[in-house]
Amino acid sequence: MLRISFKNLSKTKQFRQYKRLHKRFSFLQKCPHKLAVCRKLFIASPKKPNSANRKVAKIYLPSIKRNLFAYVPGQCPHGLNPYSQALIRGGRVRDLPGIRYKLIRGTFDFKGVPDRKTSRSKYGVKKNK
Repeated sequence: MLRISFKNLSKTKQFRQYKRLHKRFSFLQKCPHKLAVCRKLFIASPKKPNSANRKVAKIYLPSIKRNLFAYVPGQCPHGLNPYSQALIRGGRVRDLPGIRYKLIRGTFDFKGVPDRKTSRSKYGVKKNK
């Protein structure tokens, strides 16, 4: 009599399961920018080989009613306080784990970097004439 082991049969008939796609910036909901309200500002220390103080903001997205963390790019003074508004965009910071968003300088209450000469578009500075 022929014996069939169901363990081996189930493995051969098993279909390939594909991994779900990880959505990097899921809270943006396929938008380039979203309005955010600053809740709290604090300083975070980066991962192992780097040692500096990184400015991070806890922000609230009123469109989806979620809190998340965003990186404050550039040097201070930024003029960002609790309950001030800014725009966020996608973009992770490599040495800060879990921070996948950046604030856009020069929008709403978030000031641009003063006396910036290079890469002005990233830091919200108009051209001096």
